[in-house]
Amino acid sequence: MGANDHLTRIVQESVPGKQVTIAHVIASPGPDIHERIGVPTGDSIGILTLTPAETAIIAADVASKAAPVSIGFLDRFTGSVVVLGDVQSVEESIREVVRMLHDDLGFCTVGVTKS
Repeated sequence: MGANDHLTRIVQESVPGKQVTIAHVIASPGPDIHERIGVPTGDSIGILTLTPAETAIIAADVASKAAPVSIGFLDRFTGSVVVLGDVQSVEESIREVVRMLHDDLGFCTVGVTKS
């Protein structure tokens, strides 16, 4: 027997579920935050993190139709979406995304938080 005969190899595979892991609204963020993430300065920022990552496309569509917001950032490879607008509109759009993904597509979701 060789030195490596007693080693066990473990193969891990990541299989993401259908979930919303972050749904947060930042009211009145400081200008540094906008600058650091590369989006225009505004009243409020909404942040979503989703799996599978392509769900970001659906979320951006739902958010932009639910309230007068703009999409500051969308990454279909990481599942990140940033929504911009006034506090009420951003919160409304984030809530609608979470509701739709849960009710219509069967996602596991988190509550919408706000700071």
